[in-house]
Amino acid sequence: MLYYEDIEIGVVQSFGEYPVTREEVIEFATIYDPQPFHLDDDAAAKTHFGKLSASGWHTGSMAMRMIVDNFKKHEQAGLGSPGIDNLRWIKPVFPGDILRCESEIISKRRSESRPEMGITIGRLTVFNQIDEPVMTMESTGLIAVRGD
Repeated sequence: MLYYEDIEIGVVQSFGEYPVTREEVIEFATIYDPQPFHLDDDAAAKTHFGKLSASGWHTGSMAMRMIVDNFKKHEQAGLGSPGIDNLRWIKPVFPGDILRCESEIISKRRSESRPEMGITIGRLTVFNQIDEPVMTMESTGLIAVRGD
């Protein structure tokens, strides 16, 4: 189990492999982001995307799946997250892409109001199969302190 005391600033972790399927792109968009370039090849061809592309929110959801799967492999005393900052969708994600993640801890501190809790800031980059960054964000994580 990984606790606050085990977290090291500057550590980079690579993880995940998420194949993006046409069916999932359309299903996600149908429910959550029904814009034509996420639903229809002809409509998408007329945009700057040039072809069917995943919603940015879908890209974030695929990244979240990889993050949670990584947490299952490397168990942490995680307590959730109060949010993210600086979310950027850098390049479109297309069916057929294979995504992966890299995360880096950029800061950490003990909570002043909740001393049993640590606060980390991590930078996440999602890459496609040709190592182009497609999404970045900074997230705040809450993690239990092992104890004194």
